[in-house]
Amino acid sequence: MLKGIDPALNAELLHALMLMGHGDQLVLCDINHPAQTIASETTYGQLINLSGCGLEHAAKAILTLFPLDTFVEAPVKRMQVVGDPDGEVPIFSVMQRVVDAAEGRPVQIEALERFAFYEEAKRSFAIVRTSDPGPYGCFIFSKGVV
Repeated sequence: MLKGIDPALNAELLHALMLMGHGDQLVLCDINHPAQTIASETTYGQLINLSGCGLEHAAKAILTLFPLDTFVEAPVKRMQVVGDPDGEVPIFSVMQRVVDAAEGRPVQIEALERFAFYEEAKRSFAIVRTSDPGPYGCFIFSKGVV
């Protein structure tokens, strides 16, 4: 246990966050995402599990340490609802509030079609899977600088 660091941030996740550089991407996903399959294609190469942790808590904890990229228009990406690209599910507004609060400003979130999201996730640095039941709890954060 460390002071000032949320206990949801386990040692493996902290290690991965420290290895990441500006522009690297971190996927934060729900339990339904094919995270294990895609994680093998990431830079980190293995899945990081946050068992027992939901998306909102995980995002809040990660964003206490992880600056979002200010050099890109949309430093956060999410998966679109299949068959309804303009569809909304509750986690979308929850995550919008979390990233806006963490950055102290409005943050643009870009929606990607399901398979485009998977391809983008494969190019990420690492994948962090929560125990959140979803649906559509799949987000990609681009790392900025401190």
